[in-house]
Amino acid sequence: MTINRRDLALSTLAVSALALTTPALAASADEDAVTKKAEAFRIAQIAADPKALGALCWDDLSYSHSSGKVEDKATFVANATDGKSKFLSIDYKDPTIKVVGPAAIVRFHWMAEQEMAADGKKVSTNLHILMNWQRQSDEWRLLSRAATKL
Repeated sequence: MTINRRDLALSTLAVSALALTTPALAASADEDAVTKKAEAFRIAQIAADPKALGALCWDDLSYSHSSGKVEDKATFVANATDGKSKFLSIDYKDPTIKVVGPAAIVRFHWMAEQEMAADGKKVSTNLHILMNWQRQSDEWRLLSRAATKL
């Protein structure tokens, strides 16, 4: 069997292209996984589901509101599911996800409407959100969240 320079160059190019796309495919799989977790979190917030919210967050969660109030996991889950208000809608607009090793930086424009149980008053929020997700083994969970009013 003889190998000419053209065949060698083509095989080298093919191997190089595969080496370059493999990390991109891995990042894409991680980005897809984080996207699914962020969507599950959004749905759990609308549903005020304490079990789902708890499962999506690390025990060391730091959850910061646009008011400056910071909650740990237990406080966040309790306040998000206490029934004092309910979300009518939550939209994550223009999301970006950047995976860096076992961490993912998620940013989006939050637009939501909730109804207060006490008086039926509807309140809209327009925020910029930064979420930090962390992977351990194959599981992505929310480690921190910060909000800024727009």
